[in-house]
Amino acid sequence: MTSTRSATRTIAMLRLSVGAGAIALLGWTYVIGIPRSGANPFDYFGYFTNLTTLITSTILVTVALTVNRGRTAPVWLSTARGAAVACMIVVGLVYNLLVPGTGSAPPWVSMILHTVLPILLVLDWTLIDDRPSLPWRRLWLVLPYPLLWLAVVLVRGVTDGWVPYGFLLPERGLPSLLAHVTGLLATLLCAGAVVWLLSRVRLSGPRLPDSGLSGPKSARRRRRSAQGHPAAHP
Repeated sequence: MTSTRSATRTIAMLRLSVGAGAIALLGWTYVIGIPRSGANPFDYFGYFTNLTTLITSTILVTVALTVNRGRTAPVWLSTARGAAVACMIVVGLVYNLLVPGTGSAPPWVSMILHTVLPILLVLDWTLIDDRPSLPWRRLWLVLPYPLLWLAVVLVRGVTDGWVPYGFLLPERGLPSLLAHVTGLLATLLCAGAVVWLLSRVRLSGPRLPDSGLSGPKSARRRRRSAQGHPAAHP
């Protein structure tokens, strides 16, 4: 029990360090970069990478603080974390395959935000068994935030001409825009499906105390197990 509690606290501290470090890196690049470039300070978080990193890191810090207090992360928080991990996978794929080397940030900052952080998040999600198996009926929850971001960006592209990425420029034509938007959403759903599938991975070794499912179904499984009837694996 002591070793499990120690492992839980260690993982919580690592997550807290990664999340807080990413937020600090965003803050540093904002403070250093905006005055030098003279850009609109609101445009910084118009970039999907920056906004998604901020949201994902905040969720990771929240999970870390919750687990460190010995509590189980609620289902809504695990679902939000899963959706955020899917978005960060898209961040890595788009930057490294579609628009490599773009942006004014130092190369090491881009490497951390577009490669290192997404990899760490996927490894954490896969290897640490403290999240429930996400139900497939909730896979659609990966879409609302990116759709809202796209809507705001496209409205800005039409009104003031600013878009964070060249492939979203209105002057490239509606067919090109529809193709890129459809491709992004399809990639996001595929990334979400991978994250949802990975939530079912149960590796051998000690399980952290907050790794079980929450809710009525889990309670019924635990009661059945206590009565001598093995519950089906989620």
